Amino acid sequence: MQGAMDKLRKLILWMCIGIAPLPVQAQEEMDRANTDPWEGFNRKIFVFNETLDKHLLRPVAQGYRKVTPDVVDRGVTNIFNNLDDVLVFANSLFQLKGHSAAVSLSRFIFNTTFGIAGFFDVATEFGLEKQEEDFGQTLGYWGVGPGPFLMLPVLGPSTVRDAVARVPDVYMDPTYYWLTTPEAVAVAMVEGIDRRADLIPGESLIIGDRYSFIRNVYLQRREYLIQDGQVEDPFASDDFDEDFEF
Repeated sequence: MQGAMDKLRKLILWMCIGIAPLPVQAQEEMDRANTDPWEGFNRKIFVFNETLDKHLLRPVAQGYRKVTPDVVDRGVTNIFNNLDDVLVFANSLFQLKGHSAAVSLSRFIFNTTFGIAGFFDVATEFGLEKQEEDFGQTLGYWGVGPGPFLMLPVLGPSTVRDAVARVPDVYMDPTYYWLTTPEAVAVAMVEGIDRRADLIPGESLIIGDRYSFIRNVYLQRREYLIQDGQVEDPFASDDFDEDFEF
């Protein structure tokens, strides 16, 4: 109670002498300027992506969902997730995460052997949950900052760090070594359609300005992954509860 009253007195004092904290809207504008200084350019790329999605990608993904049985759709997604476990394994080693590396390697072995090349996710049934690691997270683990937000043509939301990290991730993808260029392009197209189809059910969750929503969700998700879920929540702190308990 006393702590809350002290904070209230300080706030009144700040307001009286003209150095009150920034309003919420002003603070949000400052945060946006720091994380998205290229917003004008990014929005143009976003409009291009949205136009491409509206007239090509989404209709193809809708057709894919309509003609593909659920078991096949899930199986295709599992195959790509199985291949992704190789990349996750490598980046887990780079981040000195032994448990994540062991789980990812075990998942790949189990699903490739018993899941018919990954079509069935039997590893999850054995308690080996899917891990998420990529080279962007590896750079973040070793202290490389994300840099400004960057909207990539076709590929969508990113940051400077994550965009650069896409290059080494390509070389850690087993399909890079197993397939010729035309085959790799075809596989990438199938994966893109499958991923886009999986996003359709969640589109109703987007509210307000689509660009801002997608940017904020991406940045928060990346921070969550890089921090391994250990993100600060000021509303969950003991100090917050104590200060505002009346």
